[in-house]
Amino acid sequence: MIQLTEKATTKVREIMERENKSEWMLRMGVRGGGCSGFKYLLGFDNQKSDEDEVFAQDGITLVCDTRSYLYLNGTEIDYEDGLNGSGFVFKNPNATKSCGCGQSFSS
Repeated sequence: MIQLTEKATTKVREIMERENKSEWMLRMGVRGGGCSGFKYLLGFDNQKSDEDEVFAQDGITLVCDTRSYLYLNGTEIDYEDGLNGSGFVFKNPNATKSCGCGQSFSS
């Protein structure tokens, strides 16, 4: 399962409303790249595949392709707003190593 914290849920809703995508889904995935081997992907999508893993939380539908889900099962997505910048933070129990920016990992 992939979960959003309360802060992340609030931020996702805010962005969806601002971009007129309130009926869309939040898609999470991974691709090869980044400092540590895999790079997190997060964006909005209005289509899903029969092979997607689907989670609903607080009115937000989160989808993830099955291949990415192997690396992301158990991940919590948070949102941080601090002096060094703001953005989504991925707390992935499958990551054995993460880069300093937190946007890539290896497992």
